[in-house]
Amino acid sequence: MRRVGIFGWGLVAPRSPNVDAFAANLASNGSWLGPFNGFGPDNFLVGVPDFRFEDYREWIASRFPPARFHQLVEKMDLPVLYAIGSFIQALGQNPGLEEELRALGTAAHIYMGTGIGCIQTVSNCTRSLDRAQRRWDRFWAQRNPAFQERGEAPEGAPPDPVTIEDPEDRYEAESAWWHYWAASCPELQQYLRELAEIEGLNVQGDIERGKVSVLKEKQRRLRALHEKWRTPTPPWQSVSPNLVWNIWNTPAAQISMMGHITGLAFAPVAACSTFGVCLKLGMDAIRRGEAKAVVIGATDPPPLALSVGAFYSARVISADAAVSKPLTGLRGTHVAGGAVLWILGDLDYMREKGFKPLGMEPVAVGVSSDADHIITPSIHGPTMAMRNAFAESGIRPEDLATWDLHATATPGDFREVETLRGMVPESVVVTARKGTFGHGMSAGGGWELTAQYLGFERGRLYPTPLHPKELNREIAGIHDLYVFDEPCPTSKGVAGKLSMGIGGINACVISRPW
Repeated sequence: MRRVGIFGWGLVAPRSPNVDAFAANLASNGSWLGPFNGFGPDNFLVGVPDFRFEDYREWIASRFPPARFHQLVEKMDLPVLYAIGSFIQALGQNPGLEEELRALGTAAHIYMGTGIGCIQTVSNCTRSLDRAQRRWDRFWAQRNPAFQERGEAPEGAPPDPVTIEDPEDRYEAESAWWHYWAASCPELQQYLRELAEIEGLNVQGDIERGKVSVLKEKQRRLRALHEKWRTPTPPWQSVSPNLVWNIWNTPAAQISMMGHITGLAFAPVAACSTFGVCLKLGMDAIRRGEAKAVVIGATDPPPLALSVGAFYSARVISADAAVSKPLTGLRGTHVAGGAVLWILGDLDYMREKGFKPLGMEPVAVGVSSDADHIITPSIHGPTMAMRNAFAESGIRPEDLATWDLHATATPGDFREVETLRGMVPESVVVTARKGTFGHGMSAGGGWELTAQYLGFERGRLYPTPLHPKELNREIAGIHDLYVFDEPCPTSKGVAGKLSMGIGGINACVISRPW
């Protein structure tokens, strides 16, 4: 079976614009979380990525036309920019890696996933559309003679918003009210007929010249139509095309363009297990001989009011203005954003090319589904993933030196430790790092693996914010050997890591030192 190595890595995380900063920060036992204040003053702590896309301007300017950097800034949401930055970082660990990925053609793949995607762009477009639709409906409703001369509301008409006392109900009622009267406006029907005639212009003759001619003529006529009717911006023109440019596969697609990588590029999405799933897909592609190198990773938006609010309503994040550490009071996790990216390669092939592997050797990834609950982890699902990983790797649980938990500082921590001890011995040193940098929906598992790999590369397990006296008594009764707020030397053996995603998607990674 082909062996796989990591030949480049990059990331964006709280207080960590790159891998070097990430490693330096890991040496401290403090938390990297800070106040959110996305709702105005609030009690949430979050992990805000430390990121400046400007840091990558020179790299981009040396390879692309001058306008490319500005196009990326104007069109791309932050998760895409995080992914691009992480990719550029990853190319720097092994000179010549960029050229090799390009030369491999379709034998270089990209599997770049995401958790909740580019929701800031979705939010912005949704607000723009709502405002434009309300202006539009009001404009045409007021030009409707039936509205101007109305007496008693017709049967089927929505209630007049002036009759509704509750301001929140009135807001929705106003939308329905104006939409109803706009729909029956004769002038709107005439406007739409004129618009359809303009939009119906066809390309004639030579297609390349003809399409430009048609576009110009359409724009000329549309401007004249607007001048004639003096309409506000139609709602269909109010939605930015950035909504299309920032769909789920965009981070992978942009990496393919930045690196001129012509192999398969797509976005695996497996919630909190995304990075582990991407790792498995990449290793499988290399072992099947479909790829010599695979760029894998995950990227998440910064903490936003939408994501913090949703996770709070799902009762999984802390809201008491204090750091909620895994394995302690189980008050919930903290939303974080950023990205992580690895460049995997066929070990023998890449070594022959002169490239040096990093960190540890990923040996196997076991995956499974709970098939049970949307958010509460089971015991049987993670256990299956762990068994699959051990079976594929040929490594015994007794060979483990350390294990990294998913541990979200929720009651699920107890079940996860219970599940772990059902398979591994009491000698295993356990880590839980979401109290350090929070929970990146898809990137968090990659940060945790990178921390594990960096530690083994340097001969130590980095400390966590957890103090021995804070360890939950019930959890301590199952297992009490953890990395606390002091670093530990790595002992001989292999490393394991479990991720458990929303929807019950599990990924277990077994790795060994070089």
